[in-house]
Amino acid sequence: MDSFISDEVRLGLQRAEAKALQRKNRMRVQSGKTSTPILRSWEGGFATDIENAQVLRGRVDIYDGSKHLYQCLVIFSAREANEMIYEYKRHTPAEDRRIVDYDEPDDKPIALIPGEL
Repeated sequence: MDSFISDEVRLGLQRAEAKALQRKNRMRVQSGKTSTPILRSWEGGFATDIENAQVLRGRVDIYDGSKHLYQCLVIFSAREANEMIYEYKRHTPAEDRRIVDYDEPDDKPIALIPGEL
């Protein structure tokens, strides 16, 4: 038995599914000052909603709520149904300390103790 669903009903179901995914997922991608919710993510990339997303390219930051998770380089991959698919070129965990290009000793001082003047 074949069932027929009109285009309006099918689009309504897709929108409802996308809204449900947005409510469950707190992850978002930020490019400059623009922030877009992530519908789903996997090891090689992520997907955003096609209706309120811009085409992202280059360096972006990925957050889970307010926690900064990753700094990434992304490229636009495809449009599928109601999603824009992006792939990672580089996917690096964000760090809360500055990156150094030299080896720090294990016994380095934590703070300076003022001496007598």
